[in-house]
Amino acid sequence: MIITEILARNSRMYPKDIALVERVPDKELRREITWNAFYQASNRMANALAQRGIKKGDRVVQLMTNSIEWLPIYFGILSTGAWAVPLNFRFESDKIRLCTEVAEAKVFVFGEEFIQRIEQVKVFLDTTVHLWIFTGPRELCPDWAIQYETFIHAQDDQTPPSVAISIEDDAALYFTSGTTGTPKAVLLSHRNLEHACYVENRHHGQTHEDTFLCIPPLYHTGAKMHWMGSFVVGGRCVILKGVKPRWILEAVSEEMATIVWLLVPWAHDILIAIESGKVDLSHYNLDQWRLMHIGAQPVPPSLINEWKQYFPNHDYDTNYGLTETTGPGCVHLGIQNKHQVGAIGVPGFDWECAIVDAAGNKLPGGESGELIVRGPGVMKEYYKNPEATAKTIINGWLHTGDIARYDRSGFIWLVDRKKDVIICGGENIFPVEIEHFYMQHKKIQDIAVIGIPDERLGEVPAGIFAVKPGAELTKKEIVEFGEALARYKRLRKIIFGDVPRNATGKIEKPKLRRLYGKDTRKDIAKLIK
Repeated sequence: MIITEILARNSRMYPKDIALVERVPDKELRREITWNAFYQASNRMANALAQRGIKKGDRVVQLMTNSIEWLPIYFGILSTGAWAVPLNFRFESDKIRLCTEVAEAKVFVFGEEFIQRIEQVKVFLDTTVHLWIFTGPRELCPDWAIQYETFIHAQDDQTPPSVAISIEDDAALYFTSGTTGTPKAVLLSHRNLEHACYVENRHHGQTHEDTFLCIPPLYHTGAKMHWMGSFVVGGRCVILKGVKPRWILEAVSEEMATIVWLLVPWAHDILIAIESGKVDLSHYNLDQWRLMHIGAQPVPPSLINEWKQYFPNHDYDTNYGLTETTGPGCVHLGIQNKHQVGAIGVPGFDWECAIVDAAGNKLPGGESGELIVRGPGVMKEYYKNPEATAKTIINGWLHTGDIARYDRSGFIWLVDRKKDVIICGGENIFPVEIEHFYMQHKKIQDIAVIGIPDERLGEVPAGIFAVKPGAELTKKEIVEFGEALARYKRLRKIIFGDVPRNATGKIEKPKLRRLYGKDTRKDIAKLIK
């Protein structure tokens, strides 16, 4: 079923039930809309776009931070048969221009935070974009745009436009996060989006009574596709604008949230707030919270073990996926497999997985190779990039670029990104293994491991450490703790500083390589002595 039809069904079945709640803690704001209001707003948006000439196959960019308007606008775009093109709200002007030009967008929907960034490149975008829709307050609307409420409320017709949309039709263009270079445009079909609904619901058993707390950005497939497991059964969604531990726990408590998807840094922050006494769990109603799951990046087992000490009754799952697989779920641990914390899991519902060598031959258990996946969530293509598509999708299998291995029980363990592997004197070093090792240290809040040039060995591992608030950590302590590692895996450079992560929690390693990627192999020699 096309997801716009699922929205129509929810409106018929649960017209007065709350569909979306928006919480803005720092402004003490809360808004909510019903499934019927959600559907009506979506149809108004669709009809207003159609009246402006938007038709099937056109592209509409969405550059917005999370809000209660985000999803109705997205569904309105899809209802016209046009492609929704959500952009990363962290993109600077040059990437906004690049993505909009690749999409050849005719309409651009944007929030108040992006006026200045857009104005820097608008002269170039005006060659294709002929309609700018502003979702911020009327008094801030630029004179070259139309305000969103004005745009949709000019429409009296609340029925969807009559457009023949097939499940195989193109639906959305998502751009990769760009942590490894220039973002690539991932073309998804309506079948891809439909499959995401059923994968997520099959894995986590959402019902109409569940409430999903959505914190990550909606432009990313991760947050939205996890929400779709609740969407398909008409479950409520709470959109929280803010990631402070107190705000998350207040939202869970006051909205009676049952399912929360967290990124690793947020889970860390909650644990630190509990340990330091900044939050007291007894002040919150948390008994209904049944599932905490994590994705978007490797999850340190030490984090989950510590989490279970404070939340022993939580079901836990980790979810692996990519934009190219329509988000998470091609591999998942499964809530029944909490004893296998550390693994990313087994093939998800209706997915196949394999681990292959450089020649594409399947490897037996225990050997590390590239993880490849096949299923209904695989993207149609990298839009306008046939070379990259041909390298990535081979005989229906999507090559993820991630290095993984099977254990004896058939569970898949993520070893590292292919591009992040450090080759040190002919030995492969996987940064994620070192990162997980150091995350066991009680004083370390976050760590990133990168390779830096070395004249003799080619590359050696360097670690960038973020220390927990109030803790003191020395390089000597880090060296001594690392003596449990194999000698070739031990860090040759230790740096104290921030560990930059993008909006989906991935470490921005290209940025760290630019900052610290110098040959300093003698950096800690005196400490080792």
